[in-house]
Amino acid sequence: MSDFPIRSRKGVNSPYVSSDANMPETKPPREPGAAYVFVPTLAACALLLLYVGVGVVTGVSTDYGVSSVRGSSANVLRVATWNVAAINNNPFEYWITHDDKAYNKLMSDVQEFVSNPGERDVIVEEVFSDQMWDSLAKKMKSVGWAGVDEVDKMWKDDFRSRKIVGDFLTDATLGKKRLASMPDRVTNTIRTENGNVMRPTVINCFSGDLGTQEKWFREWLTFMFETRVKNQMVYETLLPIKRSKYPALSEDEERLSIPLQTLCGAIFDAILVHMMNSIAPTTWQPLRSELCAALNSQKDSRTLEILERTYGDADVLFVQEAASAFVKTASTALGDKYHILAPSSMDPKRDQNSLVFLCKKRFPSTASEFTDEVLSSLSKAPVANGDLYAATVFDSSNRPFVVASFHGDTNGLATIPVTDALLEKLPENHKLLFGLDANTYEKEREGYQGAAKYQAFIIEKGLASQHGVDSSIDVKRYTTFNARTYLQPQLNKAVAFDERYTNINVDRNPKDFLLYTPRDFELVDTGRDNTGERTYTEDMMFPTLKFPSDHGVTAATLRLLPRRRV
Repeated sequence: MSDFPIRSRKGVNSPYVSSDANMPETKPPREPGAAYVFVPTLAACALLLLYVGVGVVTGVSTDYGVSSVRGSSANVLRVATWNVAAINNNPFEYWITHDDKAYNKLMSDVQEFVSNPGERDVIVEEVFSDQMWDSLAKKMKSVGWAGVDEVDKMWKDDFRSRKIVGDFLTDATLGKKRLASMPDRVTNTIRTENGNVMRPTVINCFSGDLGTQEKWFREWLTFMFETRVKNQMVYETLLPIKRSKYPALSEDEERLSIPLQTLCGAIFDAILVHMMNSIAPTTWQPLRSELCAALNSQKDSRTLEILERTYGDADVLFVQEAASAFVKTASTALGDKYHILAPSSMDPKRDQNSLVFLCKKRFPSTASEFTDEVLSSLSKAPVANGDLYAATVFDSSNRPFVVASFHGDTNGLATIPVTDALLEKLPENHKLLFGLDANTYEKEREGYQGAAKYQAFIIEKGLASQHGVDSSIDVKRYTTFNARTYLQPQLNKAVAFDERYTNINVDRNPKDFLLYTPRDFELVDTGRDNTGERTYTEDMMFPTLKFPSDHGVTAATLRLLPRRRV
């Protein structure tokens, strides 16, 4: 069902939105080639002639309801915002909507293996042998690492005899120490100018054969100690783990964190290879290749296809969590039509950047960035380089605008401070358009930014959003619906499939906002999209094989209002 448009609240009259509170929010899209016939009343004809006569709208379509505006008009703006990040490395990290029975059985079997291992919960030495550890220890010593003998004692006295599931994968204390997840984060997929270099593991798109423990370990050892990336060896990219950030570590574990995390990372990868070859020896690698093609290697091209084909009529596109490589690809694919605007302070290492695409026909002039001015007024808000882009620009009618794109921190605690800082620096008489992944939540809880409170805040500040001009909103207009599987290193965040509607770790929230100054714009219509087809399937988890992000697109049509005379 189409999610366009939003309906106005009962009692609010507008020629652009339906005021029938008894109508459903959505309606089926028009079948291709279908024609709709209506008999206009005299009053309707008069209204139509009035609006066409004054040049407010040049065309009306019912593709998304009676309020949708089609055609070109200097007084109509089409805008959309989209966090395009989603899956970057691990194709198995999130539950995805997939009609392949083999995929669904695989993920169900992984969940069962971890939740109820039974006799399959063997000791670590059966999947990562003493001989493997001896080879790894020799490599550690050969590169000059200190403390290897102490880690050897930990291996013999502790790790080798642990159960692979109950004492390792699901060990909450080990998770808090980040001894397996930290080396995965650093070495899973290393981006270079010549492409991605991937650790031999189940949880990325490594293309080699991982059909046996021996094949895996040979590849793994070569990757860690004989592969050079960005002018250093892979083992040199590992970072010490600090007790100040992860207090579950002992002083000795902090001191030995480099060789110890390398051992734990190897055990973690060995367990995953053993598990997958035990439950799906002939199918898991082909399935992973299929997922990688859809969610990883072809992710950028599919993202750009959606932007170009479905949202190619947009005047302004706000994009969040884009890699620097995506900026180059977008400039090639869409650069003829759009100015691709990126922060001057992009962080190529963290590589999560907020962008603005401006239609060149609508905004022919060069934008003037003032991101640093906004950030300079922030104090302790958790904002990193690349999270915000803000600029002034004039449209083709020489009207001044501020356009801004922002990606909030996981808990959404920077969203209000950044919005405040942007408003402080908003030049006089400029019209504001602000697309953001606000990381706001349906349910209010300590340490997280609630969506309802954020809407109330922006209304108090003289702004409005795609939710309208009221301080109250429907917090069930979700723009995310995803949950982590049991095939990723932070099992404390894993969600059983049958708990996808109830588990607190499920991310089903109204996170994305389009903000505007209501003195300058009137909301015509709005909608969400998790298919790439301007439709939103309410109970579908995403990303999917066709929709590559874990955030839906949020779009709106705005009508420019004439400035009131003082």
